[in-house]
Amino acid sequence: MTFNDIFKSSFIENVTSVSIMDMVIAMSLAFCIGLFIFLIYKKTYSGVMYSAGFGTTLIALTMITTLVILAVTSNVVLSLGMVGALSIVRFRTAIKEPLDIAFLFWSIAVGIVLAAGIIPLAVFGSIFIGIILLVFVNRRQNTNPYILVVSCTDKASENKVIEYLKSKSTRSVVKSKTVQKGNIELNLEVRIVGDNTDFVNDISDLDGVNSAVLVSYNGEYMG
Repeated sequence: MTFNDIFKSSFIENVTSVSIMDMVIAMSLAFCIGLFIFLIYKKTYSGVMYSAGFGTTLIALTMITTLVILAVTSNVVLSLGMVGALSIVRFRTAIKEPLDIAFLFWSIAVGIVLAAGIIPLAVFGSIFIGIILLVFVNRRQNTNPYILVVSCTDKASENKVIEYLKSKSTRSVVKSKTVQKGNIELNLEVRIVGDNTDFVNDISDLDGVNSAVLVSYNGEYMG
């Protein structure tokens, strides 16, 4: 193989299979939409601890997906090899929030659509998804959920606590009950309107109640 044969190889010819302008437009849009996805994620996050690293990952994932699909669409042979290469990739990081999965798929989908050249779908689709997430995720509930842990001495004091909660809350459900000799511990899901938690003080003053602990609860975590 001579020096000229190297420059005549199909590998060198593939350099111009995707134009520079297409690369710049696709990667720039991928960054902009990835940044938009990151901002929506930051605005709608409701978990225990916010991870800025995951938000940055959304931007990078959008751009990386665009890069890969641009390469795949420019060469059929490369697309077959890419399928085999990506099939060996394994992700071990656990997804703690169910909504994070939606953001990951959103980033990947935008990267695929942008690289395919369907720019209006990527832009308007992302805006529509962002609005839907802002409306539904940030929707305020009419009642605030709590977990109430009550320690009492006997059945009579237990009944007093339950009857009192029925009058002060919109909903009270026993989640668990631990009974020991001379002690009954109740875990109740309590929903109240507003942020007034003075009812816990009243419960602790009831006869036969040893202690009452209130913990905020959103159905997924306590804190």
